[in-house]
Amino acid sequence: MTAMPSKPPVSPAVTPLERALDQNEAVKDTVAQSADELLVINTVLKQEIPDQLQTGEVAQALQKTDQLEIRIQASAEDLAQVNQVLEQEIDERASLEKELKKTKAALAQAKAASSPK
Repeated sequence: MTAMPSKPPVSPAVTPLERALDQNEAVKDTVAQSADELLVINTVLKQEIPDQLQTGEVAQALQKTDQLEIRIQASAEDLAQVNQVLEQEIDERASLEKELKKTKAALAQAKAASSPK
């Protein structure tokens, strides 16, 4: 199967949430690609194995690959939803950090203005 993509280089400005999002995106892509590959393999097997031979263990194996394909695809979709939540959290935190910087600057300015000279 496909190897996991290597981790992207980490810059010091990247937050832990952004790193988690990047890793999650890589996993999502790998899972989605695996589901696609399994679909192709399963399709080829069903076409190449005559219907009369698709019995017993062969039929069970084909059915299990169908089920596995569905579970893998669902996992990729779940990861995509988690990634959306992470993106929202990152945006919210960035906004809060920006607001905190403004508040700190205003507080420092207010302190400086009220200090005796």
